[in-house]
Amino acid sequence: MFGPQSPFVMYDEELKSITAVIEKLRRESNSKVIFLVDKNGQLIASVGETGHLDTTSLASLTAGNIAATGGLAKLIGEKEFSILFHEGEKDNLHISIVGGRVILVVIFDQRSSLGLVRLRVKRASQELDQIFADLARKTAEVEKSGGLRGPFAEITDDDIDNLFR
Repeated sequence: MFGPQSPFVMYDEELKSITAVIEKLRRESNSKVIFLVDKNGQLIASVGETGHLDTTSLASLTAGNIAATGGLAKLIGEKEFSILFHEGEKDNLHISIVGGRVILVVIFDQRSSLGLVRLRVKRASQELDQIFADLARKTAEVEKSGGLRGPFAEITDDDIDNLFR
């Protein structure tokens, strides 16, 4: 699928599908918040009680957490740890890697349980993996056909430099 550095374009159709999957996961797992983050630390989508959270920092720190535990995994001979769990006094974090490219973060409290979250995450991960596989194919087809063409396609780096001189 996607390598950690390969760029992809998120289309509105896929974003709506992703949001629907994670909203369903939030309801079925009785979670407070769900985030989907790129391994590079970019927030892709979020649902739930996000008003009190710094979503940018959460996305970045989650990607850093995955990178750090990836280093630990390699030290003990593992490829990666695909699921992480952090238990707090009030809230818990369940973090999983979906499709090798994106990170699914579920924040839940005593209204739910780790078992329920793990069960629901497994099903949602399969759905998300399919959406991202379709997105990878779509992106590859667009690149094969000459890439995205838009009103700014002909603007070069030199044009931008000249504009700001």
